[in-house]
Amino acid sequence: MEFFTLETNENGVTLVTFNRPPVNALSYDAYREIRQLAETLQATDDTRVAVITAPAGARAWCGGAELNDFLPLDREARLARYDLINECLPTFYNVNRPTIAALNAPAVGVGLVFASFCDIRVASDEAFFASPEIDRGVLAGGGGFFSRLNMPQGFIRELIYTGRRFSAKEMKEAGFLNYVVPREEVLPKAMELAQAIAGKSLPALKANKEANNYAENMTWEDAYKRTNSTSADLTISRDAKEGIKAFLDGRRPEYSDT
Repeated sequence: MEFFTLETNENGVTLVTFNRPPVNALSYDAYREIRQLAETLQATDDTRVAVITAPAGARAWCGGAELNDFLPLDREARLARYDLINECLPTFYNVNRPTIAALNAPAVGVGLVFASFCDIRVASDEAFFASPEIDRGVLAGGGGFFSRLNMPQGFIRELIYTGRRFSAKEMKEAGFLNYVVPREEVLPKAMELAQAIAGKSLPALKANKEANNYAENMTWEDAYKRTNSTSADLTISRDAKEGIKAFLDGRRPEYSDT
């Protein structure tokens, strides 16, 4: 891939760096690489959890859509662009491993959406967040990306209607961010979380990620009932027996991912 580089450590934490200067805008090719990234993460069991970051000193974690792509678009070309986006972004959202956004720089427009598709978000206290589509005369996606995070509707609509920049503090108070830390601590905090997650049983990580995703579109009761079969499968696994026995023995579990 041209814009995404991957480094996986011995614990199964994959550090993904998005680097498309000057502002990490999403072009046609960058969208295609997001799909490729998702397929790569899921192709093997090497990755247990992925951390998505931008290079140190980057102007943006993701600066939104590549605006140069928009000027020549007519209506049909715009719909074709949506077809591409709708193939690529959901593929990343549905990766069956936990993902963490290490937001060491601003996230804007579709960059905010990309961050919302990560399971956990750690942000720099210097970063800002915006959905400026209204100032370009276009649509911001209707706010559904943020409604699924249970953010207050009034906050979402202010974000979309004003197009203004929101601070990391405001985004955390609205429920978008898990942690706000100094910029130099963003990646260490994200890696700390990733290391903790990577120590879990991989079949359990996959099952919990998938369950959380499909639960967003169901009632709590339907989502719970759908997990019953998967839960039964996990209960008879070696890792489940080991996890319970280790707890009872007062020791750390030794998972075999089976």
